[in-house]
Amino acid sequence: MAGEIEDAIERADQEAFTRQPPKTLTGRINYLLRQLGSAKAVAAELGVTADSVNRYRRGARKHPPKDITAKIDDAVRTRWQPGVRKRRRQRAAAAGITVETRAAFGYKAAEGSTDEPRFRRLTVHLPPAYARRLFDAREQGATDQKMREIIAEGIKEVYFQDGGRRAGDLYEVEMKNIDYLDLEY
Repeated sequence: MAGEIEDAIERADQEAFTRQPPKTLTGRINYLLRQLGSAKAVAAELGVTADSVNRYRRGARKHPPKDITAKIDDAVRTRWQPGVRKRRRQRAAAAGITVETRAAFGYKAAEGSTDEPRFRRLTVHLPPAYARRLFDAREQGATDQKMREIIAEGIKEVYFQDGGRRAGDLYEVEMKNIDYLDLEY
């Protein structure tokens, strides 16, 4: 299962679609067959048999179970318009990303300050360097925790330290208990 950050990147990517994915079951299955190459590969992706995939393709079976329908939809959406997604991420890496979240933020700082995590609702525009690091980490298969650390580091610099104008003794911020997280780029 993907984490909150991976899901947020996927949702932001899908906002860039210039055309909608196929709507019919047959159209979706045919698209997956073109992408994956065989009914056996599609079946492995969806967790069904190759015969079921062929029945969906031919229209012999028109209403798969809800969980299979959701898997088909997810498989199509994750592969739809890769060029459009790539261009959008490149623009975001040059312009930065906006993070909107409600999460518990804890921090480590000098003696005498509290480090108890507190829930905050933040909307912060992260500089391009953090966007590049986030996308590079995702491409390299980083864990959700690693991507959280990148976002938390950006929020530390932009929100908590205000680009170096305050909280100079703050040296680490952690994101915990994410209620929601959305990215916009």
